[in-house]
Amino acid sequence: MWKWYNSKITEILQEGPNTRRFFLQVDSEDIIDFEAGQFVTMDLPIHEKRLKRWRSYSIANGPDGTNVLEFCIVKLDGGAGTEYLFETAAVGTEIRFKGPSGGFVLPKQLDHQMILVCTGTGVAPFRSMLQKIAKDKIEHKGIHLIFGTRTKDNILYRDELNALAMEIPNCTYSIVLSREENWTGWKGHVHRVYEKLYKVPQADRKFYLCGWSQMVDSAVEKIILELGYDKRQVVYELYG
Repeated sequence: MWKWYNSKITEILQEGPNTRRFFLQVDSEDIIDFEAGQFVTMDLPIHEKRLKRWRSYSIANGPDGTNVLEFCIVKLDGGAGTEYLFETAAVGTEIRFKGPSGGFVLPKQLDHQMILVCTGTGVAPFRSMLQKIAKDKIEHKGIHLIFGTRTKDNILYRDELNALAMEIPNCTYSIVLSREENWTGWKGHVHRVYEKLYKVPQADRKFYLCGWSQMVDSAVEKIILELGYDKRQVVYELYG
């Protein structure tokens, strides 16, 4: 059951042109208990009505026994929540949030191949999952993280995810850029990668999707209707 927590911003790092990493130290004697992949809902001072103040963000770090939570947040045009976080909030700002919440989490048993497909800050819950797998040396049947964005400047956690892919056995990391001419890797959209590499359905494979609704909706349609996977082999989390 979720509950309310008080926290304070301890660090803010620029991760991309419009993306920042926010570190929150939770004011609690008890270690906050969350599962890799979950999110919290922040109560930001951006409106008089309670529900219009709430904004949800995935926890970007894995459970590590501390009360520091990291969030990777992109600034949205016209977004009151991100405008506050980027223009007003600073180190020392107090943030109240509820949670952790959400069922988009690392499975208890990794008895299947995991294809993790994300765009932009949708990589946050997958980073949390990979950190958990690496830290606890969790056995699995293979992991492929497919990250899509527009340009090289917008690649989030690039060095760390490369390192995690090397540390975790049988783990692959692919970057797909849609608007970068001088790029020797995958070009276009994330769909190109799984459509080419996983076009033949297998029962012991699952797709985990996270990002904006347009990408996720398109991926669900392609994986189930075009490639022929069972709907139970697709799990997703929508942003926006």
